[in-house]
Amino acid sequence: MAMTFTKKEEGVYLLDVTGYVCPHPQIYTKKALEKLKSGDLLEVVFDNPSSSESVSAMCDANGNPIIEKTANGGKFIFKIRKA
Repeated sequence: MAMTFTKKEEGVYLLDVTGYVCPHPQIYTKKALEKLKSGDLLEVVFDNPSSSESVSAMCDANGNPIIEKTANGGKFIFKIRKA
Protein backbone atom coordinates (compact mmCIF):
# COMPACT_ATOMS: atom_id res chain seq x y z
CA MET A 1 0.00 0.00 0.00
CA ALA A 2 1.73 3.13 -1.19
CA MET A 3 0.36 6.54 -1.99
CA THR A 4 1.05 7.52 -5.59
CA PHE A 5 0.95 11.00 -7.14
CA THR A 6 1.49 11.08 -10.89
CA LYS A 7 0.99 13.44 -13.80
CA LYS A 8 -1.42 11.94 -16.32
CA GLU A 9 -1.14 14.75 -18.85
CA GLU A 10 -0.62 18.51 -18.88
CA GLY A 11 -2.74 19.97 -16.08
CA VAL A 12 -4.17 16.60 -14.97
CA TYR A 13 -2.81 14.68 -11.99
CA LEU A 14 -3.72 11.42 -10.26
CA LEU A 15 -3.50 10.81 -6.52
CA ASP A 16 -4.12 7.20 -5.45
CA VAL A 17 -4.57 6.76 -1.70
CA THR A 18 -6.32 3.39 -1.87
CA GLY A 19 -5.85 1.45 1.36
CA TYR A 20 -5.44 4.51 3.57
CA VAL A 21 -7.87 5.46 6.33
CA CYS A 22 -8.76 8.90 7.68
CA PRO A 23 -7.19 11.35 7.96
CA HIS A 24 -4.51 10.29 5.45
CA PRO A 25 -6.54 10.65 2.21
CA GLN A 26 -7.51 14.20 3.20
CA ILE A 27 -3.94 15.11 4.18
CA TYR A 28 -2.47 13.72 0.94
CA THR A 29 -5.17 15.46 -1.10
CA LYS A 30 -4.40 18.79 0.57
CA LYS A 31 -0.66 18.39 -0.07
CA ALA A 32 -1.24 17.39 -3.70
CA LEU A 33 -3.51 20.39 -4.33
CA GLU A 34 -0.84 22.70 -2.91
CA LYS A 35 1.52 21.55 -5.69
CA LEU A 36 -0.92 22.33 -8.51
CA LYS A 37 -1.56 25.51 -10.46
CA SER A 38 -4.93 27.19 -10.54
CA GLY A 39 -7.17 25.39 -13.04
CA ASP A 40 -5.34 22.06 -12.81
CA LEU A 41 -7.37 18.90 -12.25
CA LEU A 42 -6.64 16.37 -9.51
CA GLU A 43 -8.22 12.91 -9.66
CA VAL A 44 -8.24 11.34 -6.19
CA VAL A 45 -8.83 7.59 -5.88
CA PHE A 46 -9.62 6.17 -2.44
CA ASP A 47 -11.52 3.27 -0.88
CA ASN A 48 -12.35 4.58 2.60
CA PRO A 49 -16.00 5.77 2.55
CA SER A 50 -15.53 8.13 5.50
CA SER A 51 -12.82 10.00 3.55
CA SER A 52 -15.54 11.17 1.17
CA GLU A 53 -16.94 13.56 3.77
CA SER A 54 -13.60 14.89 4.97
CA VAL A 55 -12.21 15.47 1.46
CA SER A 56 -15.48 17.14 0.39
CA ALA A 57 -15.49 19.42 3.45
CA MET A 58 -11.84 20.39 2.90
CA CYS A 59 -12.49 21.22 -0.76
CA ASP A 60 -15.53 23.33 0.17
CA ALA A 61 -13.55 25.19 2.84
CA ASN A 62 -10.67 25.92 0.44
CA GLY A 63 -12.82 26.79 -2.60
CA ASN A 64 -11.62 23.88 -4.75
CA PRO A 65 -14.72 22.54 -6.54
CA ILE A 66 -15.27 18.80 -6.91
CA ILE A 67 -16.48 18.59 -10.49
CA GLU A 68 -17.19 14.86 -10.54
CA LYS A 69 -17.72 12.11 -7.95
CA THR A 70 -17.92 8.45 -8.96
CA ALA A 71 -17.97 5.18 -7.06
CA ASN A 72 -16.99 1.91 -8.70
CA GLY A 73 -16.35 -1.46 -7.06
CA GLY A 74 -15.63 -0.01 -3.62
CA LYS A 75 -13.38 2.73 -4.97
CA PHE A 76 -14.28 6.39 -5.05
CA ILE A 77 -12.93 8.87 -7.58
CA PHE A 78 -13.18 12.61 -7.01
CA LYS A 79 -12.13 15.04 -9.73
CA ILE A 80 -11.11 18.29 -8.06
CA ARG A 81 -10.39 21.55 -9.87
CA LYS A 82 -7.69 23.64 -8.21
CA ALA A 83 -9.09 27.10 -7.46
